[in-house]
Amino acid sequence: MIALDFNLNFLTRDLSLYLENHVKVVFFGSGVGLSLVLGFSAAYACYYLSSVAKKPQLVTGGEKFYRFLKEHCPVVSETYYPTFWCWEGRIQTLIRPFIAAKPCVEYRNEFIKTADGGQISLDWFDNDDSVCYPDTASRPTILLLPGLTGTSRESYILHMIQQSAGLGYRCVVLNNRGVSGERLLTPRTYCAANTEDLETVIDHIQSTHSAAPLLAAGVSMGGMMLANYLCRAGRETSLRAAAVFSAGWDVFESTASLEKPLNRFLFNSYLTSCLQASVNRHRQILEKLFDIDHVMKAKTIREFDERFTSIMFGYATNKEYYKAASPCHKLKSVQIPVLCLNAADDVFSPGHEGTVVRGLPINDDRQHHGNTKAAFPVEAAKQNPNVALLLTSHGGHIGFLEGIWPRRSTYMDRVFKQFMQTVIEQGSELENL
Repeated sequence: MIALDFNLNFLTRDLSLYLENHVKVVFFGSGVGLSLVLGFSAAYACYYLSSVAKKPQLVTGGEKFYRFLKEHCPVVSETYYPTFWCWEGRIQTLIRPFIAAKPCVEYRNEFIKTADGGQISLDWFDNDDSVCYPDTASRPTILLLPGLTGTSRESYILHMIQQSAGLGYRCVVLNNRGVSGERLLTPRTYCAANTEDLETVIDHIQSTHSAAPLLAAGVSMGGMMLANYLCRAGRETSLRAAAVFSAGWDVFESTASLEKPLNRFLFNSYLTSCLQASVNRHRQILEKLFDIDHVMKAKTIREFDERFTSIMFGYATNKEYYKAASPCHKLKSVQIPVLCLNAADDVFSPGHEGTVVRGLPINDDRQHHGNTKAAFPVEAAKQNPNVALLLTSHGGHIGFLEGIWPRRSTYMDRVFKQFMQTVIEQGSELENL
């Protein structure tokens, strides 16, 4: 046994010396390894710079809004350089919640009553230390709408508040019914097609701070809800302008994309379970109207909506609900400036063969994106001078990571900050679009 141990130790030592000296010298000392590493790095850099890093495309229906954005929001003209080691859409979507820092934000919570007897939880960031706007009465207010199961604690919401705080603005986050720990008072939650709660919140903010300019930003489902509200309200809104990020413009296309095998595994099942967990928390009041056990057996978002959401809001079929929830065919009714950011590789708002982005009305961008395909309301945006679509090649769903270690500001954060600031400071130029 001693001899065997001695032989093994001797063999291990010799192998280690061989790997450390001979292989190391042959592979790297000869320059072969270094050449391979440099060659691969050069090839990857060429591919990244030619196929990944691109300028976004700006699609607008009028020259005035286009020039306003080009002049005051330089981010819309800058090349977007996604994080080089995770530029693919699914990877960006998956990584952001884990890698993004969560700035510390202290909220003031407020509950407001609704006409049906329910309650809405609002989280206020008052920014009473604002240097630029010390007068609370005139301090600009930004209303933020999180995504499908999101709350005021999502990293993308906290980053928007951090950006707003530096500009001196006040923020308020609309937490959809039942998602932020509050009790449901009525058997009703929320959906992208119904904007009654959003209207209630906007009226409440306006009555509380009537002298302050009010803007809004919605993310994912929050962006869909905001877009549907703007389409319905037209000019009858207190909002001065709005931004929409990673919205699913066509719900039929979104659900079809999310039901593809890989997307179903990565996203659909998880989001369905999150929706079911929220329903289960409020089982006691919801089971008065719904078969909760049947809802809990849903395997996809579509099945969840068929068994719960569409029924709750009185739609005859789920198709009828999805049509009402899709903002893509209604944008002609928007009557205030709206900037919409989407990535072409967002599986929640997927590209397809049917829409080709070409022939911009105002056109130093045409040469870069003559044949870009995207499932976005491009034609509708071209026909409305109040709407601008900002389309990137990469970014995923609420991703838009950039930099080597993307824990801080993202491309989406920069778009949000520049647009909100320029509307508040230069908004008079957008009158009568």
